Amino acid sequence: MPTPATAATIYEPVKGWAKIPHGIWMKEATSVAVDSDDRVYVFNRGNMPVLVFDSDGNMVDSWGNETPYDGVDLMKDPYGNMVPRWVGTRFTRAHAITVDHEDNLWLTDDSGNLMSKTDKKGNTLMTIGTGVPAERQSGEMFNRPTSVTVDPLNGDIFVSDGYGNSRVHRFDKEGNHLLSWGEPGTDPGQFSLPHNVAMFGDGQVIVCDRENHRVQVFTTDGELVKGWHVHKAVAAWGGRGDDTNVYIAEQGPPPVQRGVRNIGHKIGIYDRDGNVIQKIGADLPGERPDQFNWLHAVAVDSWGDIYAAEVSYVEVGRTLDPPRELVSLRKWARVSG
Repeated sequence: MPTPATAATIYEPVKGWAKIPHGIWMKEATSVAVDSDDRVYVFNRGNMPVLVFDSDGNMVDSWGNETPYDGVDLMKDPYGNMVPRWVGTRFTRAHAITVDHEDNLWLTDDSGNLMSKTDKKGNTLMTIGTGVPAERQSGEMFNRPTSVTVDPLNGDIFVSDGYGNSRVHRFDKEGNHLLSWGEPGTDPGQFSLPHNVAMFGDGQVIVCDRENHRVQVFTTDGELVKGWHVHKAVAAWGGRGDDTNVYIAEQGPPPVQRGVRNIGHKIGIYDRDGNVIQKIGADLPGERPDQFNWLHAVAVDSWGDIYAAEVSYVEVGRTLDPPRELVSLRKWARVSG
């Protein structure tokens, strides 16, 4: 892994990085993860849910739908919109993907209320959840979970149960439930919407409490350690090896402030005390290589290059006249420092 980024580290956006073959419809790159060989996994809502790229952006594998060319049916999304869902896809609604310390993948299907552990070829190794949503804000598992992280020290599994349940759940490596923590609220240790969870150093868990505009760091037993303000914190990637920083994606402002400069639409790099080191991204959203539309996930490879996934259609593209797909997958290369 690279040494930690500093204020002098320079990143440059890579224009047109992902080379997607004709016939593959990547509808929103909702999330991105990187394995130990620097292969990049993109979980999306198109006709092939998992796309795999090498570090140069060549697509080297794909899986998640045995019938990707059989058309679509319609489903109602959580916002009440009728949206296309490709026939044969294994997932109801792609939300998050994580690579654990053994290079297994964890895919979170929020509307499906399921977390799937697979190998790198997509073979299912474990599932957590019944697929039936729990009562909203009951504390029971699950109501639209948002992400998974795995403790490399013992294989324990942490799930942010975010959209309909302000909780984090902990499981052992076999998927047995150990404990849960959190409740709705704005006080320390409470959550408004725990949108993403990641490991933070040794034996700590960082939670992106999106609608409270902060991250909070906990022990693996759910004891609050610290937290700090981050505008619309939507996803975090905890540094590994020599890289002790944490990378946090910020979504944009509410509609009343859209078009105002310097409100979100950035990836911030922080040290473990919450001090900002630097941020990448333009001052306003857009489709240029240096801009973001609506960040949703972040990952970093062994070179220190940064990958970002965005739900740019749900939040921006569908509001245009006429609606259209927007850029939703980016790479920023670490070029010095």
